[in-house]
Amino acid sequence: MSTSWRFSMLGFGLAMMGMAIIGMSAWLMFGPQAQTFRIQGELYAVEPIEIRPPRGQVYDRWGALLAGNVTVYEIGVNLHEVQDAKAIARAVNGVLGADYYEILGRVSIPPGPDAIYIVLANYVPADKAQILIDYVEEQRDPETAKPGAPSLAGLVFSRHLMRSYPEKDLASNVLGFVNREGIGYFGIEQYYQDLLAGEPRRILVPVDPSRAADLPDVPPGASLVLTLDREIQAMVEEQLDLAVQFYGARSGTVVIMDPETGEILAMASTPRIDLNEYWNYQEVYPGSTPFNRSVSKSYEPGSVFKIITVAAALDSGTVRPNSKFFDNGVFQIGGITIRNWNGAAWGQQDITGCLQHSLNVCMAWLGSEMKADLFYRYLRLFGFGHATGVDLAGEATGRLKEPGDDDWYEADLGTNTFGQGIAVTPVQMLMAVSAVANDGQMVVPHLVRAMVENGRQYEFHTQYAGQPIRPETARTLTAMLAVSLESEASNALVPGYRIAGKTGTAEIPTPNGYTSAITNASFVGWGPVDDPKFLVYVWLEEPSASIWGSETAAPLFSQIVQRLVVLLNLPPDEIRAGYAGP
Repeated sequence: MSTSWRFSMLGFGLAMMGMAIIGMSAWLMFGPQAQTFRIQGELYAVEPIEIRPPRGQVYDRWGALLAGNVTVYEIGVNLHEVQDAKAIARAVNGVLGADYYEILGRVSIPPGPDAIYIVLANYVPADKAQILIDYVEEQRDPETAKPGAPSLAGLVFSRHLMRSYPEKDLASNVLGFVNREGIGYFGIEQYYQDLLAGEPRRILVPVDPSRAADLPDVPPGASLVLTLDREIQAMVEEQLDLAVQFYGARSGTVVIMDPETGEILAMASTPRIDLNEYWNYQEVYPGSTPFNRSVSKSYEPGSVFKIITVAAALDSGTVRPNSKFFDNGVFQIGGITIRNWNGAAWGQQDITGCLQHSLNVCMAWLGSEMKADLFYRYLRLFGFGHATGVDLAGEATGRLKEPGDDDWYEADLGTNTFGQGIAVTPVQMLMAVSAVANDGQMVVPHLVRAMVENGRQYEFHTQYAGQPIRPETARTLTAMLAVSLESEASNALVPGYRIAGKTGTAEIPTPNGYTSAITNASFVGWGPVDDPKFLVYVWLEEPSASIWGSETAAPLFSQIVQRLVVLLNLPPDEIRAGYAGP
C-alpha cells in the first residue's frame, strides 16, 4: 500500500514538473515582457516572431507574372558595435535620403538592456541597400580597408520579401493589393488570402539580428494561374481608356468571358491604380468609389435586360419569334404608362422587330402575358438578386424586387422587363446571358484556372449555375439577335464575323425620378454565332458625347472584338466554314 502511494506521489510530482516546463515555455514564447535566452553561456534578449512564408505568385493563363515578390532590406544598427555614429548618419542620408539629424539621434542612443538594436529604414530596395553592404564589406576586408576611413560598424542588413506588381496598374482591379503586414485587399489578393499567404510559423529569435541563427525554411504559399490573358487584358484596358476619354464617360467597364467555361479572359474597369503604390488608394478611389465596378457596382442595366425577358417569353411558350404585336406607343400596367425610348409607336411587329427597335411597350406586354409569378421565376433561374460566386472579393448582389416584397408594385412587372427598377452587376448580366450563348447552360464566371502548391498543379474546373432555358430557346434567341443587329446595321457589327447582341441605354434614377440627361450605356454580345468563343459586356457610365448605347458602347464593343479575334487566333466565318469541307 505504501509503495503504491509513493509511486502515485512520484507520478504526481513528475506531472507537475512537466506542466511547469510547458508553462515556462509558453511564457518564453508568448509573454509580453522583454524576454531573454541563454546562448553559449551568454544572456541575450529574445522575442517571439512570426515567420511568414513567401507569398504565392500570380500568373496569367500563359505564365506572365502579374504579382510576385522582390527582395528588400531592413537596415538597422547594433548599438553595441557602433564606432562612428556621424559616419552612419551621413551614409544613410546619402544613399537613402533619410534625415541626417534624425538618423544621428537614433544611432547615438546609448546601448543598454532596452536599447540593443534600432531599425533605421525598412523596405529598402536591394540596389540601394547593396551600396551600403558593399561599403561595409570593403571595410571588413583587410585587403580593401582604408586606414582612417569613416566606420560603418554596427550597420545590420536583414533581407525579406515584399509584394511586387511588375505590370503596375495592369489588371489592378482584378488583382487587388497586399499591404506591408501581408494582408490582401480587394480582388484575387483578398479572396485567396489564405492560399496565397501560406502557413506562418512562430519562433524565438534574439532581438539583435547579428545573434540570430538562420531562420528555418517555411513552405511558400500557393501560386495561382489566372484565366486572364495578359495581351487581351492590356488591349481591353487601352481601348476602354480611349473610349472613356472620347465619349466623356464618368467611368467604364469591360468584361470578356468564354461562354462555354466561364473563364474570364479580361476584366477592365476605371479608374486603376499602380499596385506598387497602393497607399494612394484613397486618392484614386475617394469615398464610396468601387475598386472593381465589374463585381462591386450594381446599376439599372436598361435594354440589355430585354434579352432575358424575351428568353423567358420564348422558353415558356408565351410567344414565338414570329408572334405579332401591334405597338401603339403606350402600354398601361399597374397604374403607370409605359412608352418607347423615343415616344413613338412602331405599329405591327414580330418579336425580332421588338428586339431590333428595342421597344419598351412590347417588353411590358410580354411581362403582362407571362404574369408576375412566371416572369420572376425565370429571373431567379437566371441568378438575379444573388451573388454569382465569382472568385473576387467584394461582390455585390444587386436587387431584385419580387411580388410579396413590401416595395414591389404591379408597375414593377412592366418596368423590370426592360431593365428599369432592377439592379444588377456587369458580372451578373454576363452570367445570365451566358445561358443564351451556351445552349441554355449558365456558367459561373471565374478568374483562377489552376493552383500550384508543393510542386503540384491543381486545375479549377467549369461550374454551372443551372439551365434556365432550353437549348432550342438559346439558339433561336441568338439567331434573332444576330438578325436584329444586321437589320439595323448596328455599330456593334464586326466585319467577317456574325455577332449576336443587344444595346442598352438606361436612364439613371435620382431622388426626383429618372432623368434622360445622363444614362448608363451598355452592350452585351457574343460570337461567332455558330460557335460562340467570346462573350463581351461593355458599360460606359454617364457618357457625355452621346447618351445612347448604340453610339457609344456598341462601337467600343466592335473595336474590342476586332482586336480580340486576332489575339484569339479566330479566323473569319468564311474561312472557318471552309475548314469543314463540302
